Amino acid sequence: MTRATRAEGALADVKFLTVAEVAEVMRVSKMTVYRLVHSGDLAAVRVGRSFRVPERAVHEYLQEAFDEHGGPVLP
Repeated sequence: MTRATRAEGALADVKFLTVAEVAEVMRVSKMTVYRLVHSGDLAAVRVGRSFRVPERAVHEYLQEAFDEHGGPVLP
């Protein structure tokens, strides 16, 4: 298996969310999600004029927020 094939396989396993889906998960406005993306606090990929956010990036962002404020650890 080549490096490109492995990368394609790994990328196929990544679930991407729309800004609206991220906003719903985080219970914030879409504008808040856009601010997080533009500030670099939340990883995203630009697809045309839209953004797609890896689901893992949302979990990592929330985990960091919990850790900063002494909150519970997410699974």
